[in-house]
Amino acid sequence: MKYGRILAALSTALTVPLAVHTPATAQADPFFSYDRPATYEVRTERVRVPMRDGSHLACDLHRPDADGRFPVIVYDYTAYDDLVNLGKAAAYYVTRGYTAAVCNARGSGDSPGHLDPFSGQEQRDNYDLIEWLAAQPWSTGKVGQTGLSYGGHSTLLVAVNKPPHLAAIIPVDGISDWYENTIYRGGIYSARIRGWQRDTAPETLTTYPQHPLYDDFWRERSVKARWKDLDVPALQIAGWFDRYRAAMVENFRARPRNVWLVAGPWQHGWPAGQPADIGKGAYLAWWDRWLAGRRDVPLPAGKVTSHEISGTGASGTGWQSFSTWPPRGARHQRLSLGDGGSLTTRPGAPATRGFTVNTDQAAGTPDERLTFQTKPYTSDLVLAGDITAKVRAAFSATDGNIAVVAEDVAPDGTAVRITQGWLKAGHRFGHHRAVPVRPGRTYDLEIHTWPTHYRLPAGHNLRVTVSSDDYPEIDSDAPAGRVDLRVGRGGTTIELTTWNDRK
Repeated sequence: MKYGRILAALSTALTVPLAVHTPATAQADPFFSYDRPATYEVRTERVRVPMRDGSHLACDLHRPDADGRFPVIVYDYTAYDDLVNLGKAAAYYVTRGYTAAVCNARGSGDSPGHLDPFSGQEQRDNYDLIEWLAAQPWSTGKVGQTGLSYGGHSTLLVAVNKPPHLAAIIPVDGISDWYENTIYRGGIYSARIRGWQRDTAPETLTTYPQHPLYDDFWRERSVKARWKDLDVPALQIAGWFDRYRAAMVENFRARPRNVWLVAGPWQHGWPAGQPADIGKGAYLAWWDRWLAGRRDVPLPAGKVTSHEISGTGASGTGWQSFSTWPPRGARHQRLSLGDGGSLTTRPGAPATRGFTVNTDQAAGTPDERLTFQTKPYTSDLVLAGDITAKVRAAFSATDGNIAVVAEDVAPDGTAVRITQGWLKAGHRFGHHRAVPVRPGRTYDLEIHTWPTHYRLPAGHNLRVTVSSDDYPEIDSDAPAGRVDLRVGRGGTTIELTTWNDRK
């Protein structure tokens, strides 16, 4: 499967592209405008990098055409067999004094063996690759790694394995946990990922369903399970329209001392060619500082550099710099779901509203969802964080799914999805065990949506939909029946994280 098709398979087709306005540019920060001229030409050779078990990885080495020792960048370590194109993309850094290693993971391309994405074996191979590169006579011993999506997660995973010569990383659209971010969202299998499985690693169509709970199989593939070991300087590049934005925010919040976050108005993929592209300066600055030892090279002005996004036809404020995420001074606003479909700060009388469970692998019908909507806002509302739904619900079956979707509704009725979150009721105590629900009993379920930095313009409404399905983001695998939602006073609430940028 070609690399571009892989990206398309993994992209977040959750929203239509939104209008982006950039009155402030990232290039105003010296970190993003950093550059220096090319100095070298590129020479390329194919090598076999030995692994500890006697196997090898097929790699292309792209080196400066000069004698001497240079730092090394492992550039997008994936299973997609796209060495030629990746080598072309890495040439910018080679001409500025870096060796770039582009390799096929075990079981892909010309690398022999069995492909098992993100497994312990793949991580050990990545570790051995870094240490081999560091030991070569043309290497300074300083190695960095970068990559997108699969390569982003590989980059983070090898970092928590702590190879001694890994000095810094740049994961792009990386992951914190393969189970939660991709395969089982809120404990519910994602229909969206099956196409990728069929094309990339067909055996996972059997192995992944054998592990519906969070066990050692998933911990082995998890950065989140080893956050304490994520201690190298990390520049995370993420998109507010990307499926992995929650993971990248989680990684930053877990390790704020050595992790920086750049979040742009991007869908899944490299920022290059997308709105508000940051160019190559930031990547080069990062490598020059941590691999080449140029301490005069700037770091980002803030630990978080974020581009506010907004709905179709509206204008955000562009790039902003923050010391943390959510921004300092962010506030929480609680809205209650009302019996008449209202979404308001003043809860009404207690009531119950119900919907039918959708068991079809397709979008549900109106009777299979409930919608709640605010009145039009009289001033802009900036969401800077996640939305937490505290759902009170009773199920007619012994389990059930809850999907919460937040949308921006324009005066003409046009709706744009802002964010979403999901939870299987049986996983309300965590994904490590399944606890059945008792039919008819009311349960409190807390559902966290993906974070966002979104401006909802004055005159627009915020709409929240609650249902059992969100195909194809999750399977419609809940038992048939009905869900009764408690609303009004003492019922379901939505907590917004808001930011007042007009202070």
